[in-house]
Amino acid sequence: MNTIENELNSLSYHGRGIIIGKAGNNAVIAYFIMGRSENSRNRVFVEDGEGIRTQAFDESKMTDPHLIIYAPVRVLGNKTIVTNGDQTDTIYELMDKQQSFEQSLRTREFEDDKPNYTPRISGIVHLENGSMNYAMSILKSADGDPDSCRRYTFAYSNPKSGTGSFIHTYAGDEINGRLPSFEGEPKALEIPEMSLDDFTKLVWDNLNSDNKVSLFTRYIDLKTGKFESRIVNKNK
Repeated sequence: MNTIENELNSLSYHGRGIIIGKAGNNAVIAYFIMGRSENSRNRVFVEDGEGIRTQAFDESKMTDPHLIIYAPVRVLGNKTIVTNGDQTDTIYELMDKQQSFEQSLRTREFEDDKPNYTPRISGIVHLENGSMNYAMSILKSADGDPDSCRRYTFAYSNPKSGTGSFIHTYAGDEINGRLPSFEGEPKALEIPEMSLDDFTKLVWDNLNSDNKVSLFTRYIDLKTGKFESRIVNKNK
């Protein structure tokens, strides 16, 4: 099990990342985006109901909203959905029709951003009777083959306090002009028990300063379901 500091400093460019875990009496969520192109960096997180959405920081510089503008976080009853794309809406709409998290994602594939074919990563936190469980998913191409999609779902029941999981889109720097996709199961992380402000600072401060764009964090009280959130945007 690695620390947040070590894991976030292991790469200069994770792409987008989701952390889910438990600390004390709180479910813990973090979602961040990073960017290398001007279009990717020209974004901020803004509140949208009980969730958030991305929007252009400078509308005049937005060249292509495709894959850039979406709602990363939405709430459906006692479930909180967090993803790196518009599959948030797919999960919300199909789970509202009694389909499962995994079933909902069978209707989607990785992104169409050739040659990277960026994975779609998703997470869901379910609170019930003072306890929590969560799941994570990744939809990825078969080693860059756009005709083949690999689907993986990882489920965590009643996680121990102080533990969590981290999944992100890219596994390292470009190889033959393509960013390699995340490999294996989500990484096990220590989730220290601290204030939401301190947790937010911990994550933000350990993301690469050149490439980080925005961060969302949330604590959800396991007993009451009440939540508290933070948003940090590099663009101000």
